[in-house]
Amino acid sequence: MTVTDEALGTVAERLRHRLPRMLDEVSDGLREFWPDYADFLDRNHQGVLDAAGLFAPRLLETTRGPDHRTPSREDEPLRQLFESIGRRQLQLGSDLTRLLTAFQFGSRVAWKHVSTVALESDLAPEDLAALADAVFGSVNSLSFAAARGYLLEQLEDSRARERAREELASLLLSGRASVPAVRSAALRAGWRVPHTAAVALVDLDDDRGRQVIDGLGPDALRIPGPSRYGAIIPEPADNAGRLHLRRLLGGAPTVVGAVVTLDRLPRSVEIAEIAARLCREGVIRADHPVFADEHLDTILVWRDRPLLDALRRQVLAPMDDLADSSRERLLTTLVSWLRHQGDRMSIAEDLQVHPQTVRYRLGQLRELFGEQLDDPRSRARLFLALEWLD
Repeated sequence: MTVTDEALGTVAERLRHRLPRMLDEVSDGLREFWPDYADFLDRNHQGVLDAAGLFAPRLLETTRGPDHRTPSREDEPLRQLFESIGRRQLQLGSDLTRLLTAFQFGSRVAWKHVSTVALESDLAPEDLAALADAVFGSVNSLSFAAARGYLLEQLEDSRARERAREELASLLLSGRASVPAVRSAALRAGWRVPHTAAVALVDLDDDRGRQVIDGLGPDALRIPGPSRYGAIIPEPADNAGRLHLRRLLGGAPTVVGAVVTLDRLPRSVEIAEIAARLCREGVIRADHPVFADEHLDTILVWRDRPLLDALRRQVLAPMDDLADSSRERLLTTLVSWLRHQGDRMSIAEDLQVHPQTVRYRLGQLRELFGEQLDDPRSRARLFLALEWLD
């Protein structure tokens, strides 16, 4: 059995007259726990009332049988209205669970009024059950529309914020970022501007490193672009910050550039990229994460390998005519002599040879290099070329 047209008309007319009272009751009930929703109803009273006027006939039609329980184009404005309500709640910072709980309250008030009208209209029990199903099904549909709007707005907001964060990272690494521009971009991205920051980089093909970078949290800004994978990390300057960052990076193969002010971040990237290359080449051998500022001497010497090779060829030119075996022995002796500042006993211990052997080899070196071994500048050039010998 379904509701007759006559009974349907009676219920619709009585329900139409009760709609203002029903909305007032919903507003009053919301005010205790959801005052912002109550204020929304008050401010948009006529619009919500008009929407309810459209909703009521569709609600009653669904009780006439399965053929009437299909979506109608007339439902689209109502769905859009509730989607916009959901979007607005996210913009206001409201929680989705809170919104859906308010809908549940509204559905109970709506059913109280609809069931009162139905009983006054002498609807049969099965029609009353159909009406209850229609009421709660329709409210669920509207709450779903609101939830969909909320989630769509959340997704769009997340995408917009991510774009803003990428734009901010690009701005910081451009080398052309003014303080006002950075603050404005940071505000759009929801990023707290730190005093100092560093750049952490991982290899593009290292899955573990990428996962670590992605898990650094909202304080870290992901660096956009296909040529590098990393993040800008705020204020890891002091020992506590460095220990915390070391724990965050969790031993992943990561290189952290020098800690600098924001206007110097491009330099931090450059230093980190050089350090990363030297790690791949085996020049820097250290536990991960590698902090580049702990290896500045190595970076300084090795940042330009062809230039370093040219310096070595120049300072070692006196040994060019030696046989390979002799050249290797004298070269290791020369490196040890530079490191130990000419102390023969320390050199002998370092090379594990007799002190007399050291004396003999140093004599050979003096024959080759002459006064260069006594000249401070020449010794400095030798040290620079040979101390980091691989």
